[in-house]
Order: sequence, then C-alpha cells, then structure tokens
Amino acid sequence: MSLQLYAHPLSSYCQKVLVALYENDTPFSYRLLDFADPQAGEELAALWPLKRFPVLVDGGDTILESSVIIEHLSLAHPGRVRLLPADAKAALAVRMMDRFFDNYVMTPMQKIVFDQIRDPGNRDPHGVAEARALLDAAYQWLDVRLAGREWACGDEFGLADCAAAPSLFYADWVHEIDTAFPNTRAYRARLLARPSFARAVEEGRPYRHFFPPGAPDRD
Repeated sequence: MSLQLYAHPLSSYCQKVLVALYENDTPFSYRLLDFADPQAGEELAALWPLKRFPVLVDGGDTILESSVIIEHLSLAHPGRVRLLPADAKAALAVRMMDRFFDNYVMTPMQKIVFDQIRDPGNRDPHGVAEARALLDAAYQWLDVRLAGREWACGDEFGLADCAAAPSLFYADWVHEIDTAFPNTRAYRARLLARPSFARAVEEGRPYRHFFPPGAPDRD
C-alpha cells in the first residue's frame, strides 16, 4: 500500500512534511482535506478523532505529528537526502532546532493568525503582543545561530529546515523579520529557493485568500 498523507497545502505543518517528501521524491497519495471532498475529512476523523493534520498512513500504521512523520519517513522510506544524522549527538542538535522552530516561531505565528479568526470583541491584544515579542526574540537568537551556516544545523539540509521553511515563511507575513537580522532574512530566502519548499509554496498559492490576516503580495 502506498503512503497516504492527509493534509492541506496552506497548512504550515503540512508543508513541513511535504518538504520532507519532496526532498526525496517519496511517492505518496495526497488526501486533500478540502470542503469539496468530505470523504477525506471523514477518513481523517476515523484515523485521528482530534482531526488535526497532517496524518500519514503507511500500510497499517497511522503516524501523527509532523516531526514524528518525518522521522518515520527517514526510517521506513529513506532517500538520498538524510533528514536526520546517523550520529546521535548530531541528531539531537537537529531535533533541538526542529523544536525551536515549532515552539518559538510556528506557535507565536499561529497565535497571531488565529486571533484574526476571533470575533473582534473576543480578541487577545495582550497575547498577540507577547507573540510578537517572542518572534522578535526568536529572530534575534536565530540570527546569531545562523552566522556562517547555510542551513539550520550546518551544511546539510534536514528535519530542522523542513520545520523552518513554513514557520519563517508565515511568521514573516504576520511579523516581518527586521533588517537588523540579516542572517535570518537570508536564511528564509534560501528556504524559499529550495525546490522542495518552492513546490509546497506554489501548491498553497491558490488558497492564500483563506489566510486570516490576509496574504501579502509577495513570496
């Protein structure tokens, strides 16, 4: 049975997994979660009652959470691009950066996005201000970390970069990376130029009108 990925192309966490799949040209069936195909949504609910995505089905196994999905792909369907180093200590550094992007870039970005979905009378300006401050701190820390590096953990593209691509892509839309952080800005540009992420971005382009704060006319 081929891999089945339940996902939507505008979702940041889905893009994270799509980058990993595209890096190694891993064949899979795309179960698009769209209003036009309610059956895919029903299948997702049966697989994972919390209805969060992406979800990967590999034979009889259902794999949840984007980082775990990518690690599963590295173990069960390895390709020419090794997304996690074989060396345990080096792999730990990659996992740390993966968590950095998910927790300190993706999460505050989503706080800002989801606040836009709320009724105006129920919005959380204090929480949004905290999210913006956290993003600035993350951009600053990352700018120092990236000095002399092409990718998040050195010369090799990997799991952490799969996480970085959509997190920095959308974070810059809602809270632009200041020019004071040139390494972070340049890294985001390199990620956008990476063919695997460029493909994911193009697949999400037709859905940009659904982006709650409104998508900027760039990227």
